[in-house]
Amino acid sequence: MGAKISIDSATLMNKGLEMIEARWLFNLRPDQIEVVVHPQSIIHSLVQFEDGSIKAQMGLPDMKLPIQYAMAFPQRIPNAFPRYDFKKPNTLTFEEPDTKTFRNLALAMEALHKGGNMPCILNAANEIAVFAFLRNRIGFLDMTEVVEQTMRKTTFIEKPSLEEYFESDGEARNFAATLIHL
Repeated sequence: MGAKISIDSATLMNKGLEMIEARWLFNLRPDQIEVVVHPQSIIHSLVQFEDGSIKAQMGLPDMKLPIQYAMAFPQRIPNAFPRYDFKKPNTLTFEEPDTKTFRNLALAMEALHKGGNMPCILNAANEIAVFAFLRNRIGFLDMTEVVEQTMRKTTFIEKPSLEEYFESDGEARNFAATLIHL
């Protein structure tokens, strides 16, 4: 995957960012989006419709196929990727996320529900925190603290303009950097 995405996966920030993406990509309300932990990583997404039916995007625990699907949609491109074998014994399990241990997910949910420029602030602070962690400037658990403090101290704008998004991003990055002494 790459260093940043691996760290975001380990902190569950990736799930929080995916919730924010889903809100905008599919014009959903925050209360329509949930995170479910699926340790086997076979199901990459689930959508439940008004009638209760569910569609899933499934595949092996590798992001090549979901990325190919997203890039080629609505076309399907043949590939030589390994296939999931339903005949092999496998159990698919699902769990509630532990937002006490994985506070980044809770912070992302907070940003999603607050709206405005808060998701932008969250993302900017997370990028600085992960950058610092990857360079051994802060510890693993310090990343969440940087994100949380930046969310508390950066100016919230309920209905930001595009220019205000850019300003919020810069303000959040600068504040996060001061916490780390970059």
